[in-house]
Amino acid sequence: MREIEWLQKSEQPDTEGGDRKMVNPTLETLQQLGQTTIPTTESNVFCMTIIGQVEGHMVLPPQNKTTKYEHIIPQLVAAEQNPKIEGLIIVLNTVGGDVEAGLAIAEMISSLTKPTVTLVLGGGHSIGVPIAVAGMKSFIAETATMTIHPIRMNGMFIGVPQTFEYLEKMQERVVRYVTSHSNISTEMFKELMFKTGELNRDIGTTVIGVDAVKYGLIDAVGGIGVALRELDGFIAERKRMGPGGLTQ
Repeated sequence: MREIEWLQKSEQPDTEGGDRKMVNPTLETLQQLGQTTIPTTESNVFCMTIIGQVEGHMVLPPQNKTTKYEHIIPQLVAAEQNPKIEGLIIVLNTVGGDVEAGLAIAEMISSLTKPTVTLVLGGGHSIGVPIAVAGMKSFIAETATMTIHPIRMNGMFIGVPQTFEYLEKMQERVVRYVTSHSNISTEMFKELMFKTGELNRDIGTTVIGVDAVKYGLIDAVGGIGVALRELDGFIAERKRMGPGGLTQ
C-alpha cells in the first residue's frame, strides 16, 4: 500500500505552474502491464505478433484490435537488416482481414533470409492461414483453431462478371501460396474451403490443432517453448553453414 502511495506521489506537479515530473517508469509499467518489473534481457530473437484483424487500405473503427501492415512491413525490413537479430518468431491470434495486406505480410516473412518460425495461439483464421504457413516451420497450440473459407468482399462493388473473375483470381493466389508453403494438397485445401454444413449458414471449415497437422496445413502441435527451441536449432544450423544460411 505504501509503495502505491509513493508511486502516486511521484507524478504530482512539482511547480506552481502545474508542470509534472517525468513519469515514474515503475508506475508506467504497473499501469500498462499490471506488474512492477519486466524482463530486460536483450534477445537475438525478434518476436512479432499478428493479432486482432489484419488492417488493409481501409482504416478500421477504433474499437477494433488491429494489426496494420504499414507497421509490420518496416519492422520485418529492420529485423532483416539488424545483425543482432538472428531469428524471428511470429505469433498469431488473428481473425483474418484484408487479403492483399495479409498476403503482403506472408510474402515478406517467407522472403526473409533469417530463420523464421510461426506459432498459432487462439486462432489463425482466414487470411491468417497464409501468414501461419509463411515460416520455415509452423506450430499450432492444441486448442487453437484455423478457419478456411472462400474469399469474400464487402461494401460496394460492380456486379459484373469481371468482378467475380477478379475474386476467383485472388482466391487462387491464396490457394497457391498456402499449398506451396505447407504440406497440404490443393485438392484437400479446396475441399476444406468449400465444405458445406460445418459452419452455420456459411461455407468453409474450422480445423483445430491436431487436425491442422493431420491435413498438412501446419507442421506440428506445440507451444512457445517448442517453437523457440526449433528456432534456436535453425539459428545454430545457419551459423554452421556460414554466409547464405538456410532457405525458406
